[in-house]
Amino acid sequence: MSIFDNSKKGRKGVKLPMIDVDTKIEFSNKLLRENKAKLPELSELDVVRHFTRLSNKNFSIDKNFYPLGSCTMKYNPKIEEKVASLESFNAVHPHLILNDLSEDIQGSLEIISKSEELFCEMTGMDAFTLTPQAGAHGEMTGIMLIHAYHQNKGNKKRYVIVPDSSHGTNPATASMVGYEVITIKSDKSGDMNINEFKEKMSDEVAAVMLTVPNTLGIFNPKIKEICDIAHSHDALMYYDGANLNAILGVVRPGDIGFDVTHLNLHKTFATPHGGGGPGSGPVGVKEFLKPFLPNLQVEKKDGEYGFKKVSEQSIGRISPFFGNYMVTLRALVYILILGKEGLLNVSKKAVLNANYIRVKLKEYYDMPYDMPCMHECVLSAASLLKEHKVRALDIAKYLLDFGLHAPTVYFPLIVKEAIMIEPTETENKEDIDYFCKKMIDAVTLAKQNPTVFHDLPKTLPVSRPDETKAARELDICQC
Repeated sequence: MSIFDNSKKGRKGVKLPMIDVDTKIEFSNKLLRENKAKLPELSELDVVRHFTRLSNKNFSIDKNFYPLGSCTMKYNPKIEEKVASLESFNAVHPHLILNDLSEDIQGSLEIISKSEELFCEMTGMDAFTLTPQAGAHGEMTGIMLIHAYHQNKGNKKRYVIVPDSSHGTNPATASMVGYEVITIKSDKSGDMNINEFKEKMSDEVAAVMLTVPNTLGIFNPKIKEICDIAHSHDALMYYDGANLNAILGVVRPGDIGFDVTHLNLHKTFATPHGGGGPGSGPVGVKEFLKPFLPNLQVEKKDGEYGFKKVSEQSIGRISPFFGNYMVTLRALVYILILGKEGLLNVSKKAVLNANYIRVKLKEYYDMPYDMPCMHECVLSAASLLKEHKVRALDIAKYLLDFGLHAPTVYFPLIVKEAIMIEPTETENKEDIDYFCKKMIDAVTLAKQNPTVFHDLPKTLPVSRPDETKAARELDICQC
């Protein structure tokens, strides 16, 4: 029900005092409406109850288990919010940066510098830029840096190589920067086919974009060989940092042979995620790419932080200010609280939880790649569809009635009826066991009464919308 539906003429939530200053302002006719804006008339209690009811309908990691594979919905420690709410951080005006008033924002610049330093340490990169405002934005920045590098050398490069298991942003980003995309198929182990890669590799390839471990949750044992082959053709290695959570503190992309990486701060460093933002996608590079970094960088001289002189080879400004600075601050709080051993424990527990689920469910679902996984596992409902007409989507809808968010379904695209599960390190054994039980119960029900799935979920305000129509004709009042 819309808030307008509860409107009652004459009802008020608050009575504003009379204005005791002259408010006569002349507006241009272009700015004036012929009719007054139609606003609901409600009491304060009406408004509070309306938005509280809406918030209760929303699903969040603070309420229930959210095993959304690939997207990494991990718990956000509330101390991050406490620090970010401090006035000395959230009241900093961004124009202080534009006007080069570095003397007034020493604390903020130190946070940026410290964050870049720690990201370098954790990834094996030599420099970072914090200006990208999302993971996809970071990807584009990274490929732009690679493009600038090749242009500077006079290299004639046409292609970017991606595996068929890649995130969709990888080929999209390469295309946006002007490259043609070569897609390499996965082999029986779920890794990028090394033989096909060798065949397609040439001096015209600008970069190879890889996620390690990949979207199947598999760590490619031939990754060092792939890096060496790419470098022999003066192609750069791009690390999609979406799955860094699986190897944090164990393996550094820069030590393997990657030249560029972006980080999704929500996925690895527990910053807020959802609702379209705000996001943050810092980009790290090796030493030889530093001159091409975006033109907003911090340096410390004579004990004070200031803005670094822009390189003539810089790709320029890719966003205003320092991206979503408050997201970076939250990530820094997370890193400093956990420390080195705590961050290492993150990856170990994430891998443990995913493998626990994989083993618990392997008897009930198809296992397209039956081997130990990293931070996420991919099952398949292909047999359920074939034998009982129950799809991965049906399993996802079933879980919603039990206070569980559905895993990712139908991705990666190379797995039919894929169910992609990422528990993260923050879930305890009891919650994971409950999730596994409901996944098993779904299979039992599919064998006994498959038609019941067609009407699920039954406990939520919205059950089975026409998803294409919902995306094209959004109606937020029907809730």
